[in-house]
Amino acid sequence: MTIGTSATAVIRQREMAPEERDARVQLAACYRIFDMLGWIEMIFNHITLRLPGPERHFLINPYGLWYREVTASNLVKIDTDANLVSESDWPVNRAGFIIHSAIHAAREDAHCIMHTHTTAGMAIACQRNGLLPNNFYSAQIYHDVAYHDFEGVTTRDDEKPRLVRSLGQKNCLILRNHGLLTCGRTVPEAFLRMWKLQRACEIQHAAESSGRPLVELSAEVLERTPVIPPIAPGEPTDRRLFAALVRRIDALDQSYRS
Repeated sequence: MTIGTSATAVIRQREMAPEERDARVQLAACYRIFDMLGWIEMIFNHITLRLPGPERHFLINPYGLWYREVTASNLVKIDTDANLVSESDWPVNRAGFIIHSAIHAAREDAHCIMHTHTTAGMAIACQRNGLLPNNFYSAQIYHDVAYHDFEGVTTRDDEKPRLVRSLGQKNCLILRNHGLLTCGRTVPEAFLRMWKLQRACEIQHAAESSGRPLVELSAEVLERTPVIPPIAPGEPTDRRLFAALVRRIDALDQSYRS
């Protein structure tokens, strides 16, 4: 298999709707950002994005590629059962899509879903008490974090209802003994949630490793911390942050746009 853009992919790009093309570029950029940040697990894990339109079609990374090899054209379009909707030179990790498909189907607002196996994230997921609301980032997402117990490698459809119940209407899910997951209405929104969740886990892991007593935050502080005013009217923080990261990867390598 070749990794570059095939002639077939070039033709598909010319024929696709502008909305799909834009979604592909944005999601491919997100994969490159994850790679730059080190939020990768070899060729595994996924970021999925529902495409605009009434059809339930989604974009997912080609199974076998590094995140740094993902491009707008080689992202794979699938349905809710991970069946190919359009031709692809690459397969899809169906088992990896189980979690994503369950949440995409249950939550109309979950257009983008991100799942990671970072060391800090998995370390906190293995702790009995999970994420503690005692640092700058965990306090911000304290009321938006849910937990799902580990049931083995997620390959069975019968786990889907339990996953959905565990998440509920929250947007951050710690998969116990497994990893982290966030969802959002947009790629930037899901990304900002993942960044906060990841940072919260990193800080807790570092603080606990010191072996020194940790400062607890009061219930009053925790109640008011998530209410953060926008930095700039009309321009949400998530979009501003994501745009800054896109500029960073554009300066390094723009091949994801192809």
